[in-house]
Amino acid sequence: MSNEKPTWKNMPLAGIIFEPATSKKYRTGDFRSSKPIIDVKLCTKCGICWVFCPDSAVSKTPEGLYEIDMEYCKGCGICAVECAPKAIKMEDEEE
Repeated sequence: MSNEKPTWKNMPLAGIIFEPATSKKYRTGDFRSSKPIIDVKLCTKCGICWVFCPDSAVSKTPEGLYEIDMEYCKGCGICAVECAPKAIKMEDEEE
């Protein structure tokens, strides 16, 4: 038995269970413990929340406002931290 570590080319397949481009099939917001709430009166429509969302859960409405798709939002709070006018607040997820 060799003590050599495998290279990336000969490592066994592990952890890949989905086929590519299927993220819309898997709802990822179910394990969220807090959720972002947008105050549309404070929103300046800058789009920073959209830019920083790591889950692409923020989208623009036809009116130019931003909304959050709770089926995919994981509740990380990055949008609330980055929102300059503080229009996004994190609230505890109700059980």
